[in-house]
Amino acid sequence: MQFMSAAERQSRIPPRRAHRALAGVLAAAAGCVVAPATARAAQGVDGAAMSIFWALPFVGLLLSIATGPLLYPRIWEHHYGKFAAFWGTCVVVPLFLVAGPSAAAASLLHTLLLEYIPFILLLAALFTVAGGIYVKGNLRGTPMANTLLLLVGTLLASLVGTTGASMIMIRPLIRANDDRIFRAHTVIFFIFLVSNIGGSLTPLGDPPLFVGFLKGVDFFWTTTHLLHEVLFVAGIVLAVFFGVDWYLHRLEERKEHPLDPTPDSPLSLHGLVNLALLGVVVLAILMSAYWKPEVAITIHGVPLQLQNIVRDVIFVAVIVASLKLTPPSYRERNHFSWGPMQEVAFLFLAIFICIVPVTAILRAGPNGAFAPLFALVTRPDGTPVDAAYFWMTGMLSSFLDNAPTYLVFFELAGGDPQVLMTSMASTLAAISTGAVFMGANSYIGNAPNFMVYAIARHRGVKMPSFFGYMLWSSAILLPTFALYTVVFFR
Repeated sequence: MQFMSAAERQSRIPPRRAHRALAGVLAAAAGCVVAPATARAAQGVDGAAMSIFWALPFVGLLLSIATGPLLYPRIWEHHYGKFAAFWGTCVVVPLFLVAGPSAAAASLLHTLLLEYIPFILLLAALFTVAGGIYVKGNLRGTPMANTLLLLVGTLLASLVGTTGASMIMIRPLIRANDDRIFRAHTVIFFIFLVSNIGGSLTPLGDPPLFVGFLKGVDFFWTTTHLLHEVLFVAGIVLAVFFGVDWYLHRLEERKEHPLDPTPDSPLSLHGLVNLALLGVVVLAILMSAYWKPEVAITIHGVPLQLQNIVRDVIFVAVIVASLKLTPPSYRERNHFSWGPMQEVAFLFLAIFICIVPVTAILRAGPNGAFAPLFALVTRPDGTPVDAAYFWMTGMLSSFLDNAPTYLVFFELAGGDPQVLMTSMASTLAAISTGAVFMGANSYIGNAPNFMVYAIARHRGVKMPSFFGYMLWSSAILLPTFALYTVVFFR
């Protein structure tokens, strides 16, 4: 029987209701967009005048995303678009009425045109490219082979994203260990490393880092400034995995093994054209960062730079090329489905809308409604507390989506990429690693986590429950992160 996650099952359902929900969000946003771009629009929403209640739709949406797939999965998979439309409307309509059409239009258009569309097009390009890369063959799941598979997946995550690397590597890992008695730990460490920690070195790796890139963080900033951090944390987790797997492998030698349903065979990589297309994606992003023709198209006061338009068009071209050039059988063997991408597109549209007033309040700093939060991460002399940024970003990313969590603390730290990349580089590193690393703390900390969990269960791996998984992450990751804090944020 072919595996389908909740999101994949959604893709088999006629999407008319989901499309109507999306139309509801867009229609609500359009109520603000039709306003002319006046001088007031250029200033956007005044966050200093907004109360903390403006954050309730954002919190409600994130809680819905966190609890829906676990507590009411059937309702969620059929109606997540309606949840998104409801929370998005809870922001758009009051924003239109209170802030005025001009200011609302400026803030919403800025977010949708400059952040949401590039963000979702990049994810779609990586998702499509990764879905066309098929790893055929099988290794024997020895401790050394398993460690090597995790290492390869960890490195791959920064190139094709944590979702792409997870979908490419999880099935080879499960096949390699399908004659093992103890298998759940291999999937747990896979989530730690491939689905989260490994995506820290480029904006391609994890959504929060691409959000940072869209905000002005240089493409290679994460590579140069987070390399030692990633090597430190990933090295510890890989070493712990090898020790655990070696012990369990030795323990299995005294037990009766099940028959191997997938005999060993050489590994081979198929769909290589997608590797070239991946290179095109990277070049497109670099082009948008370094080519500055000073040409822009203005839509209601929001300037769309030519280099960014070209970049997004290239993303679309890569998607089309991957679908045309990759044999359909490779995607079938990868159980490729548009369901997860559709769900991400709907939910992130609502996320980017709901975060507009939150961002405005954060920009007000100590003069805004989040002044107590600002005080927690700032010393009396005004300097940031990097360890606090790391743990607060991380704890929220453990249970809420890490991209908007990153954005919240990015804005809380001032939101100026030039300052954050230089004089506040350690603060930006704390925010970045907190968002990416600690997404591994629970099944719902990052999108690939639950997808990997569902695939493993379908393939017969006895995965721990939600809280059972957190026992693993608490025992292994939290001490690692504590040591990381002592070493890097003294």
